[in-house]
Amino acid sequence: MCGGNETESTNFILLGLFPEFRYNTALVSIVLLIYMAAFIGNTLLVLLIWLDSRLHTPMYFLLSQLSLMDLTLTSSIIPKMVANFFSGWQGISFLACGTQIFFSLTVAIGECILITVMCFDRYVAICNPLRYPVIMSPRMCWQMAAMSWAGGALTSFGHTAFTLHFHICSPREIPHFFCEVMAVLRIVCEDISAYEKAVVVTSILVLLLPLSLILSSYVLIFLAVLRMNSPEGRNKTLATCSSHLCVVGLYFGPGMCIYMRPGSAKTPKLNQGLFLFGTVLTPLLNPLAYSLRNKEVLCSLKKLMGQFQSTR
Repeated sequence: MCGGNETESTNFILLGLFPEFRYNTALVSIVLLIYMAAFIGNTLLVLLIWLDSRLHTPMYFLLSQLSLMDLTLTSSIIPKMVANFFSGWQGISFLACGTQIFFSLTVAIGECILITVMCFDRYVAICNPLRYPVIMSPRMCWQMAAMSWAGGALTSFGHTAFTLHFHICSPREIPHFFCEVMAVLRIVCEDISAYEKAVVVTSILVLLLPLSLILSSYVLIFLAVLRMNSPEGRNKTLATCSSHLCVVGLYFGPGMCIYMRPGSAKTPKLNQGLFLFGTVLTPLLNPLAYSLRNKEVLCSLKKLMGQFQSTR
């Protein structure tokens, strides 16, 4: 039986994270702890970049935007999931579901764009250093950040509106721990084959096109690094680039497995695991990938801790 329209029943039911798993309480508690660590880590990284003038460079500005996107993504999903689990209430309103779809897609698409422009920043810094201050001006950095957020928001708005206009089958149970587009489409009562093709096309544009640009840029970057005469400069450049490549893998890997893997719709548990990785672990690992391998961030952190201790 299909729900004729949204006015008859405006709520959805989220079945949650691995509902058949015996140790769900322990799993959700661990997820909550990781979320809190990711929230603190990204917030601290943003504060360090904004407060320390030594980190007022294009690379760190773009990195702060990535951390803000991570905070937006994980905070729009995990608190609701945890609250639902411990309260025993699985419902989510139509508006809240649409909000989750919009913000999760906005950030996911925006991060792909932002990581691509971060790669462009590294390419210009290494392959064209004399023109770097001119090309990567503060105005250009703000434009790149705005393009990432706006590109994600516009694409997300179209997919959110189109997804939620479909008739939903009762009992309106979403087999996921949040309102994810493909999970919502699984309970639609209509033929959505045409729209599913549009999702695949979007995935190609959002994932494969930026990834191909990133990999092409890094081929040129590594060729330039090999021609460097200074071992110290080469090692510093490789450390920064390896951190960025780790972030590329963390973001693009799960997305490609979910949206571009044949038969992905038939493996909902695997998809949930990949989404859990992307919404919890990736935001945790992102600041670690840059801070643990970066002397500037570590020095800034030590300076901030020293100032804090001196005020006590």
